[in-house]
This record gives sequence, structure tokens and C-alpha cells, in this order.
Amino acid sequence: MASSDQPRFSSRLGLILSVLGIAVGTGNIWRFPRIAATNGGEEGAGAFLIAWITFLFLWSIPLIIAEYALGRKGRSGVVGTFVRVAGERSAWMGAFVGMVASAIMFYYAVVAGWCIFYFVEMLTNPLPLTQESAQGVWDGFQAGYTPLMFHAAAMAFGAFAVWTGVRRIESVNKVLIPTLLLIVVVALGWTLSLEGAGDGIAFLFNPQWEQLTRPEIWLEALTQNAWDTGAGWGLILTYAAYMQSRHGVVTNAFITGIGNNIVSLMAGMIIFGTVFATLGATMPKEEILGVMQTSGPAGTGLTFIWMPRLFAEMPLGSTLAVLFFLGLSFAAFSSLISMVELATRTFVDFGVDRKHAILGVCGFGFLFGVPSALNLDIFANQDFVWGIGLLISGALVATAVISYGVRDFRIDAIASIKDDRDPGRVWEVLVGVLVPMQAVVLLGWWLWQSAAVYAPDSWFNPLEPFSVMTCLLQWGLAIVIFLALNKQMARRTLGRTTEVE
Repeated sequence: MASSDQPRFSSRLGLILSVLGIAVGTGNIWRFPRIAATNGGEEGAGAFLIAWITFLFLWSIPLIIAEYALGRKGRSGVVGTFVRVAGERSAWMGAFVGMVASAIMFYYAVVAGWCIFYFVEMLTNPLPLTQESAQGVWDGFQAGYTPLMFHAAAMAFGAFAVWTGVRRIESVNKVLIPTLLLIVVVALGWTLSLEGAGDGIAFLFNPQWEQLTRPEIWLEALTQNAWDTGAGWGLILTYAAYMQSRHGVVTNAFITGIGNNIVSLMAGMIIFGTVFATLGATMPKEEILGVMQTSGPAGTGLTFIWMPRLFAEMPLGSTLAVLFFLGLSFAAFSSLISMVELATRTFVDFGVDRKHAILGVCGFGFLFGVPSALNLDIFANQDFVWGIGLLISGALVATAVISYGVRDFRIDAIASIKDDRDPGRVWEVLVGVLVPMQAVVLLGWWLWQSAAVYAPDSWFNPLEPFSVMTCLLQWGLAIVIFLALNKQMARRTLGRTTEVE
């Protein structure tokens, strides 16, 4: 397909809302609070926040700028863009970036299904008035095959949303994202009115400085910021292939990164405030933190268990609960459709008809998500493996820019575009040096600490859900396959793409 025939986002607002749809999602409202809780110390989770905000500027925003520029320059999916920008030998790198996003899609659709279930639950049943009843709803839902049904519904919606291309994606996000943001603001306002909520919010922001000496804090902070913002996934790259040439990338990148992190902080305040307001009268803060850390494996049920409790304490709580989980469903879908589009666009670049590509992506997305839908331990393992995999994915995005020449890429793909801002030499250093260095240092630090200190007796066991070997085995298998297919992938994408403006 010639580049001139490609559809484009109709406006900058449509582009920004769609990219915010990638970034602002359940990663903010579901994942951020539980990751902050599981990485909090007895005195607070502020140390995690410091590391997390640090990586917004040292990792996420530089990579978001790179992805916007790569997509606008390459006008292809991740594999095609890597081949065109970094050379034919880099096809495997683009495929691995796409694999990380697709692997996350498999279990992310499960989370989207949880959101749909809770929307229906809030719509049809009374709110749980106690911690035990809220836990019972979650446990009852997870005990059967119901998650599988809602996982299928989520994948079906993903197929529908991308069926007619970028204009459908744009129109959907123009409704989803403003609705979500409005509901989050309302929920935060109600949270701040609850007695005891201030203690939870203070705990979220209070730093326990010695926590910063733990390598897993920095690893989790980087992967969470990548999860939050969509940096290094290839999703922004995929959407940027449809952006108009006159739309700048640097300002959009800052809006995406900073706006997204503000939503995460608001979500964290809602969850921490709710839990402390409901348990603070009967438990010390150390026990409250323990409850938050044990709401499902790795805290996976935190938002779903505690948000209904928040609304049960409010006037008009049932109505607000329905709206919140509707908004959360919107957030899940806005991110899910970007993952479906990434995989779909990759297969289209290989020559597959778009509708067949969508059916294949969503069909396999359902099948590969079945284990996570039926077993929360498998779910937690996949979230762990591919969340850390974002480190490698982000480093590979930086490698594509380095292969082109960081300075040449800045001048050719960003600074030379009329009305765009020049990110300057600072961005060159961040992408060309610090991003790869952060990936290598943090992965190396974590590997050594896991083998020598934290899990010397189990780090080599691939069946341990949070071991080093489970990561190395799954990443390694994907890399070996893509290296073997590198030449074929490069030829297919080069045969489908043409040079663009």
C-alpha cells in the first residue's frame, strides 16, 4: 500500500486523545496503585514515586519522542519501521518490540474483561458493605470460568474497534478518554471527602529513603512508568504512522507522558485514600499495607476489591460505581485497541488482508490469554515477565535510532519538520546513551541480586513465577524465533512499504 493512500488522524486532538488512550488506561487505575503498594515500605511508598517520576524524564518521554518520530518517518508497523530506519538486519528487533506488546495484550484483555464484569456487577447488584463481601465478589468471580467469557468479549470489542481503521480508532477515543478523565476526577473528589483518606494519601507520598537501595524498586519503577506511558511498546510508533506530517512530536510527547502520570497519581490517591479510610479505624498502617499487598497475587485485585468499598461509603455510590467501572472499561479498551492495531498493522505490512489480520490477531489473542484468564498465578507471571520485557523493548527502540545515527535522526525526523520543536542535544544523550545504559544496568543489577541475594535457590527454576529463568526462557524463545525469521520478515516488509515524505 503506498503511503499516500494511508489514512491519517483528522486532527491533532484526535491523535493526542488516541495516544492518551494508549497511555491512560488500566495501567494507571489498576496497575499503578498495586505496584506502588507492593513496593511500599512500612513508612510509605514515596521512595517508589521518586524512582517512578525520575524515569518519566530519563526513560519514557525520550522514548515517546523517538516513537512519534519513528512512526511519522517510517509510515509502517514496528517491523517495517525498524527495517526502513535501522536496516534489514533489525527486523527481529521490531518483531520483539511487537511481541512484548502482543504478549501484554494477551493478559491485558483479561483485565479488560474484569472491568466489564465489574461494570455489570455494579449495575445489577448492591454494593459490598464490608471488606469480606467485597473480597467475596472477587473470589467468586475468579473461582469459575466467568473470566474466560469476559476475556472473549473484550477481544471481540477490540476487533470491532479497529475493523475500519484509524478513523474508527479516533472516533472511539474521542468518547472514551474524556469520559474516563471526568469520572476519575469525580472519584478523587469524593475520596478526599472521606475521613481518614488523608492518611492513605500521605502514606502514598511519604518516602522511606532506604527503599531506594533496593534494585527491584528501580526496576519496578521503570517498568511501571513504561507501562503507564506506553513508552517502548511500539504502540505510539504504530499510531504515529497515521499522524499528519505537520503535527509535531515533542510537545505531544510531553503532553502524553506528564498527563498520563498525573492520572496515575490521581488513581493512586483514590485507592490509597479509600483503603485507609475504610480500614484506618481498626488497623495500623502496617497491616493496611499488608492487606493492599495481598489483594490477589501481586495485588491484582486491589482496584476491583477496594473501589466498590469506596462507593459504598458515598451518597449516590451505586451510580458513581457504575460510572467508574464504565470509565475503567473505556480505559481498558482504549489501550487494548492500540495493541490489536499494532499486531494487525504488522501483519498487514507482511501482506495479509487487514480484516483477516484482525481476525487472526484477536483469535490468537483470546487463545493465548486463556491461561491468564483461568489462573491468577499465570497471570502474575505474564505481567512480571513482559513488564520487565519493556526494558528490552525500550532499549531496542533506542537502538533503532542509534543505528540511524542519533544526531542525524534528530535533524532529519524531528528538527527539520516545520512547526516541530527541536529536542536538542539533551535528547540525543538520553536516547543514545542513558536509555540503553539504564536497561543494561537495571537488568544486570536485578539478575545479579536475584541469583546471589534474593533467590539463590530458585532463580534458575523456569517454573517459579517470578524467577530470572522464567524471564530468560520466554524472552530467549521469542528472540531465537525472530532471529531465524529475520531475513524473511525484512523482505516481506520492504516489499510492502515505500519511501514517504
